[in-house]
Amino acid sequence: MISEEYLYSIALRECSQIGDIHFHKLVRTFGSAQDAWKRAKKEYKKLEGIGQRTVSDIGNKAHLEFAEEELDFCEKNNIQIRLRHLQETPSLLNECNDAPAILYQKGNIDEAQPKVSIVGTRNMTTYGKQFIEDFFEATQSSEYTSVSGLALGIDKEVHEQSIRHRKPTIAVLAHGFRYLYPAKNRKLSEKILQEGGVLITEFSSARKPDRENFIQRNRIVAGISPATIVVETGFGGGSVSTAAFANDYNRDVFALPGKITDSCSQGCNHLIFHNKATAISTLKDLIGLLGLNGPKEKMEELFPYCETTLQLSGNQNLIYQSIKDQPQISLDDLAQRIDLATHKILPIILELELLGKVKSFSGRQFIAI
Repeated sequence: MISEEYLYSIALRECSQIGDIHFHKLVRTFGSAQDAWKRAKKEYKKLEGIGQRTVSDIGNKAHLEFAEEELDFCEKNNIQIRLRHLQETPSLLNECNDAPAILYQKGNIDEAQPKVSIVGTRNMTTYGKQFIEDFFEATQSSEYTSVSGLALGIDKEVHEQSIRHRKPTIAVLAHGFRYLYPAKNRKLSEKILQEGGVLITEFSSARKPDRENFIQRNRIVAGISPATIVVETGFGGGSVSTAAFANDYNRDVFALPGKITDSCSQGCNHLIFHNKATAISTLKDLIGLLGLNGPKEKMEELFPYCETTLQLSGNQNLIYQSIKDQPQISLDDLAQRIDLATHKILPIILELELLGKVKSFSGRQFIAI
């Protein structure tokens, strides 16, 4: 029965050596979580790359008891259990090889509606806040679902602006449903559900918001959407890991550039510099690249400039003209064309991106704007 498949899936995932990738391998080999639970210990040699030690905890009755309690908790609290191998989890997330085997969910996700993940630092500045406000105002006429992590700062602002502009929003939690972290966002989480949004987590109900859970959570934020926007983040911030996951999943990543002296922009600038994200120069361009419908009203550019007053330095102009003459030119071809080392070209490319003159794409290719 399907209900038994949920029971054995939770029990199997609870085993000490069984993560999401091993779970998927077990289900593919034996056909179901129930059969994997009953057969894997004896027939582990059928599993490529999995030894006896890995399956040693399968069959532990304590895990079945845990699973029964989990099913009871979910039923009492209107929590849906979604299994990847039954095609119940979001299709785009399923494409990721390390996608969660189980998702616990409150609210319903509109699978057909486009998703946009928007993340950033807890230490949001007025610059980041203004960008988020402008983005939601500019996309008022577009239909999409926002995704973020229900943290303080940027995440909180994304969820609040979504509610304000009547956009569904998905909050990805780094803990189970017995907890809500941070506690300050409890009312916000309730409002998200009231307004047709969704709370999801891969963690069973008893899992606390441990430090390592947040990085793990970020892969869902990145995997569930075709594009991730990094608004503000410092060096080594959690949002940098979200961008890394998005790059690994071959998703689009956009970053809001800022002053090199602003700590909350250094992570974004770093992503842009290393071609891990496309610099956001105007809202109009960003919305076009996201594939969202154009807004009804004319938008002002995020970084407006006057062509007649903008003066480029010698090397800036040389690189800009070379890219303009040969669109989609690669870094190596550009270096050969102008006889300048790549490590000297990249800082100038970043300067041109910040000036709104050049855009970079994956594969270290560039076009002039």
